[in-house]
Amino acid sequence: MEKYVVVLAAGKGTRMKSKLYKVLHKVCGKTMVEHVVDAASGINPTKIVTVVGTGAGEVEKILANKSDFAFQEKQVGTGDAVMTAKEALGDKEGATLVVTGDTPLFTTDTFNELFKYHAEKGNSATVLTAEAPNPFGYGRIIRDNQGNVLRIVEQKDGNPDELKVKEINTGVFCFDNQKLFEALKHVDNDNAQGEYYLTDVLEILRNNGERVGAYKMPDFSESLGVNDRVALAQATKTMQRRINEAHMRDGVSFIDPDTAYIDADVKIGNDTVIEGNVVIKGNTEIGSDCYITNGSRIVDSKIGNGVTITSSTIEEAEMDDNTDIGPNSHLRPKAIIRKGAHIGNFVEIKKAEIGENTKVGHLTYVGDATLGKDINIGCGTIFSNYDGVKKFHTNVGDHSFIGAGSTLIAPINVADHAFIAADSTITKDVGKYDMAIARGRQTNKEDYWHKLPLSKDKDWE
Repeated sequence: MEKYVVVLAAGKGTRMKSKLYKVLHKVCGKTMVEHVVDAASGINPTKIVTVVGTGAGEVEKILANKSDFAFQEKQVGTGDAVMTAKEALGDKEGATLVVTGDTPLFTTDTFNELFKYHAEKGNSATVLTAEAPNPFGYGRIIRDNQGNVLRIVEQKDGNPDELKVKEINTGVFCFDNQKLFEALKHVDNDNAQGEYYLTDVLEILRNNGERVGAYKMPDFSESLGVNDRVALAQATKTMQRRINEAHMRDGVSFIDPDTAYIDADVKIGNDTVIEGNVVIKGNTEIGSDCYITNGSRIVDSKIGNGVTITSSTIEEAEMDDNTDIGPNSHLRPKAIIRKGAHIGNFVEIKKAEIGENTKVGHLTYVGDATLGKDINIGCGTIFSNYDGVKKFHTNVGDHSFIGAGSTLIAPINVADHAFIAADSTITKDVGKYDMAIARGRQTNKEDYWHKLPLSKDKDWE
């Protein structure tokens, strides 16, 4: 059986009170509509069609390689939205999944179970339902005495008895594709909202003698639809718990999983330990046997095995195996820390490569530089790379020693086995085995104290 998917993503979402198109709000690093399309992609459909409206360009940009598109000019209901996909799917044989783009918590497993149930029962339409603790606002599933689905009643259209029902419509359906588009021709907008409801298709099919069923999924939390910032936070919390539990089952330890915030696409190796209040975002990969302490933030970075990150920020950077950083240091974009290197506290590195076993202990800035292996960078060193107009590069060779408080003004080259004396300002190249000293000669003024006015104050004696 061929499978198709229609994702409804045309609504602007006024209750979000945002300039951003609703389905583009993110949950754990991915837009809501990406979560939906990725989950749907897991069932291996022949085609996915996303229905867009306001903000169509942004949605199409994000889903460019994942979906085809249909355009709904006016948002006049879910039935009308699905009808816009007729040109792409109307003549296809098979089953079509319909899901909204603001339900980021649905899983591929749930969609597969829905398709399986739909096929086994020989249904023309199957609605995905759940038991809601508080069903207010949801469409209710109305069944007959034998448990057959009669119709779905929306909140504003239900009578008191119907609104007592706790089994709700999750907004996900599986249809015989051709029967879906045929039934949509007969949907009208005679309801409190004045909209064309997709849910009316169920009653139309049933009145035509078609088999209509419902698959009740066990986890109501998957069905959460996001209409405002409160629901967005709830969805994020649920997704975060799901992500962290998956990592723990794969061998990652969390000291406090409730306060570790990991994006959906992050990869983490086993035996890595993550403390509380850690944020790991984007396309980050972290190896095995790492230790990441409280307050660290890692974004779009690649971390090797056996790395220790102590209360530091890492952005678009790389740390090779057996390196360490922190506390309170910052790797900015294009920083590369090679195997065995040590980055201490209050160090900032930008667009620079730090060679194997090199030590940058503390209170140092390294920008636009290439450092070899086994170098010692003294406290308070500055790689001065910017003259106010252009940026320049500095090279430091293997086994060199940079004394504390030095400033290296680019562009310069410091050769292997070179020395730079503490508190030097270096503006010229330094040769192999050379020591560079660039500071004023010390002069001591004898008996200078007694020339000061303070010397007349006996309290200083």
